[in-house]
Amino acid sequence: MQIISGGVTAAQGFQAAGMHCGVKDNFAEPQPNKKDLAMVLSNVPCTAAGTYTSNVVKADPVILTQAYLADGKAQGVILDSGNANACAPKGEENAKKMAAAAAAATSLKPEDFAVCSTGVIGVELNISAIEAAVPALVKSLADSAQAATDAAHAIMTTDTYTKEIAVTVDIGGKAVTLGAMAKGSGMIHPNMGTMLCVVTTDCAIDAAVLQPMLRKVVSKTFNRITVDGDTSTNDTCVVLANGLAGNAPISGPGKDYDAFYEALRVVLEHEAKAIAGDGEGAGRLVTCTVEGAATEEKAEAMAKAVVRSPLVKTAMFGADANWGRVLCAIGYSGADFDPKDVAVKFLSAAGELPVCAGGQGVPFDEGKAKTVLSEKEITIVVTLYEGSAACSCWGCDLTYDYVKINGDYRS
Repeated sequence: MQIISGGVTAAQGFQAAGMHCGVKDNFAEPQPNKKDLAMVLSNVPCTAAGTYTSNVVKADPVILTQAYLADGKAQGVILDSGNANACAPKGEENAKKMAAAAAAATSLKPEDFAVCSTGVIGVELNISAIEAAVPALVKSLADSAQAATDAAHAIMTTDTYTKEIAVTVDIGGKAVTLGAMAKGSGMIHPNMGTMLCVVTTDCAIDAAVLQPMLRKVVSKTFNRITVDGDTSTNDTCVVLANGLAGNAPISGPGKDYDAFYEALRVVLEHEAKAIAGDGEGAGRLVTCTVEGAATEEKAEAMAKAVVRSPLVKTAMFGADANWGRVLCAIGYSGADFDPKDVAVKFLSAAGELPVCAGGQGVPFDEGKAKTVLSEKEITIVVTLYEGSAACSCWGCDLTYDYVKINGDYRS
């Protein structure tokens, strides 16, 4: 497998576009330079799979996409940023109108499209602006890297950078490509996937295989990130597979299944870590790895508690080696362990800092601690002595800017 440049247009037969249409113009100051409408389209019908928010309050685009993808088929995705179309007047009607507009401009059916929205909750979607812009959006579809990046820009809200990746892998003697774009910065505590993610691939794979595979990979990637503990109403992850690579369709377990699974895992883990590192106001990507656990489930519960802890997150912001907060977090994680048999250390590009052994503090140099914890990427390693299971979860520090961003998010 090889990581290559590109995003959702890297795989054969996919085009993308992103443009400004004024989604927020009906309730906020116009931002004419902000792309806010995107489309990803395959030249041919695709096998499709999706995972969605576990929040009981689901946005209408999520509900519609679940229905449209229930048959395991789709050909494109239309997305807007700025308005989540969640708990909004005419939400269902407007979600259907987005799909209808995409279908009319591409000579397809509304059910051929997944619909994704992200942004402010509770405000009626500016559907007239979207409908007016879709024909031009479709005309600008291209299979270039720039078109993929334009689409990735168009789904950003408080994100500070686009989140794209592409990989190639040999499947049955054929070069198969996967590409992805994602967005997510705040309201990130998925229990399915990220706020929005679109994965494209030219692999041939059965829907009955792709859907459970996606759920499994999401559980080990997107479900292991947290920014602020809030699960969005709009979380959607969609995979479109058009089969143009010409491999024998993956229909069950085997070498080809394993190769595609690993490629999908690499793609989604990359996007998950990019989201965690771009948390609203964040300055650092924080990884917690729990090793030596009896089970992976226990390790995950403990690691997730650490990266979710506001006190751990603020300590990382201050480059403070306050390891007691780490023990506190694993202590309330719900996992059963012996507190006297735990070790903790901090790692970064600047070095390694053991801070706890046998459940008690060990002497360390505060100057070195500051240096280690001032890097952009920090890893907290918690070692148990129960078994061989391990798990990593990802989060970020908690800064003053998180409050500033969310204090006036609607405007």
